[in-house]
Amino acid sequence: MFRNLRYRIKLFPSKRKGFYSFIRELTGHSPLKFKLYDIAFIHKSASYVDKMGNTVNNERLEYLGDAVLGAIVAEYLYNRFPFKDEGFLTQLRSRIVNRNFLTQLTFKMKLNTLVVSNAGSVNESSHLYGDLLEAFIGALYLDCGYAVTKEFVTKKILTQYVDIREMESLDTNYKSQLIEWGQKNKQEVEFKTNDTPDTGNEKMPFVCSACIDGKVLGKGGGYSKKEAQQNAARKALDKLALQETTDPSL
Repeated sequence: MFRNLRYRIKLFPSKRKGFYSFIRELTGHSPLKFKLYDIAFIHKSASYVDKMGNTVNNERLEYLGDAVLGAIVAEYLYNRFPFKDEGFLTQLRSRIVNRNFLTQLTFKMKLNTLVVSNAGSVNESSHLYGDLLEAFIGALYLDCGYAVTKEFVTKKILTQYVDIREMESLDTNYKSQLIEWGQKNKQEVEFKTNDTPDTGNEKMPFVCSACIDGKVLGKGGGYSKKEAQQNAARKALDKLALQETTDPSL
């Protein structure tokens, strides 16, 4: 069976042959439903309409992959930490499936080199890449099933690229950290976020300003108010750390 699949792959043009061979090497399984993987790498900016009139891009696969990844990570943590409560497991899972972390994984796994996009300017922090990894997981799930996908996520992602000990100690709630800093230093911390998204700004429809005693110390954007606030808080914390380094009296 696998010999036939390898033969089929060889029949593709060199560019696609390399693409499917990469998938086989990455997952340990020869792709069966080639079209799924093609779609998984198509960002919505490069959407096209098929013969049936359907818009084709990776958004549906991303939706599915997000759910599958969350379930696999939840099961993995549940078994690894048999005596930890729900709050601990939820926080740790959210750190692993965090979009920024998924983006980092996409680059480490070199999936970023295969994306098809017509976006004007895409940097390494773009959500496009984190979405891509989820879409890829969605394609693998539809092609090979849950067991194979679980093996891939566990062995190729969680084991190779996730330092669970580091994740346990990582505090990514920058908003909470900034509020605690304000309470400790008796300064007012305020977050000002636009109430309605800027639909014309695909990269950051929500923008937030993190203010200390009325002065804007950090600005951040995101796909949600929560993400924008976290990014603004992170920048404010970075600036505070720099100020405290140059002037210890602050």
